[in-house]
Amino acid sequence: MKIANSVYLVTAAGWLMSCDQTDTMVRQTSQQTPIPVTTVQIGSAGSASFLLISGQLTATRSIPLSTRLMGYITRLNVGIGDNVRAGQILFTVSASDIQAKGGQVAAAIAQAEAAAAVAEKDYERYKILHQQHSATDKELENVTLQYQVARAQVQSARQMQQEVGASMRYAQVAAPFSGTITQKWMDAGSLASPGAPVLTLESDGNLQATATLTEDRIHHVRKGMPVHLKADADGREFSGEVAEISRSSVGSGGQYLIKINLRRQQGLLPGMYVHIRIATKAGTGSGNLRVPVESLIRHGDLTGVYVVSADRKALIRWLRIGIIVGKEAEVLSGIVPGEMLVLHAGGRLWNGADVKL
Repeated sequence: MKIANSVYLVTAAGWLMSCDQTDTMVRQTSQQTPIPVTTVQIGSAGSASFLLISGQLTATRSIPLSTRLMGYITRLNVGIGDNVRAGQILFTVSASDIQAKGGQVAAAIAQAEAAAAVAEKDYERYKILHQQHSATDKELENVTLQYQVARAQVQSARQMQQEVGASMRYAQVAAPFSGTITQKWMDAGSLASPGAPVLTLESDGNLQATATLTEDRIHHVRKGMPVHLKADADGREFSGEVAEISRSSVGSGGQYLIKINLRRQQGLLPGMYVHIRIATKAGTGSGNLRVPVESLIRHGDLTGVYVVSADRKALIRWLRIGIIVGKEAEVLSGIVPGEMLVLHAGGRLWNGADVKL
């Protein structure tokens, strides 16, 4: 048994030595024979021809609906996802106090009209007496002023009635345009207050993509520029154009907002994220470096590329990648313009391997 084990150990040791010698010979051979590679020169940031940014889809019109009255919601006619038409009543707010005020205003109008009728009769009587020289100018003037005051009180009461009517119209909130209910902030029985949103209404059909640009990029974007977009969820690609550009970053952390109108939006929904590519003129210095996706290598969470040094050796560069659009990836850091990027290799590369172009 001991002899058998000894034979086994000797055999295993010989096999390991043989493998080690073979690997060393392969290593020496691979080191002596340069690996053929296909390369491309990394362009400068100044020669970038488009901007790569991320954005989000939104409806062209999106507004919160609220009431100007303080009261409980007595009826809520719609829910999230419901399609509504312009003018449709969406919810009703209790307006008992407004109704009570309306009754008071109606009584005030009746009282003012009665007083005006009496003042008018006095005015007509004193006008005849003044023509007959039975009333003085002062008496006619006083009666005339009383009549004018009574008429003004009637007009004031009627204005209050119109104000009550306008307030009553806010007890029923209608849709200002056709669209879809996307948010419901309150339910029936909730206490609504002026300015507090009850529902959110978004327009149907057209969508916009919103994104932000830093101050070194915003100057290269113009209204009407063509835009290529790619949905983050399913990779669908579509086109659009720049519709709005904000010229102030106050209150937005130094970011400038842009809006992009979409030309095709079948199946897209507000809130979806998109990758945006905006074509710019060459030489603007407006974009980051870009590399072909096929040149990327991944090791765990790290992403990098191989570049060729001046002495024809493969060197690995670990990158910080931005967004990927089509077959190109945006590089935020890790390489510099002018380096020779390895696209394909005729063998397995490692850091420091000899290569030939």
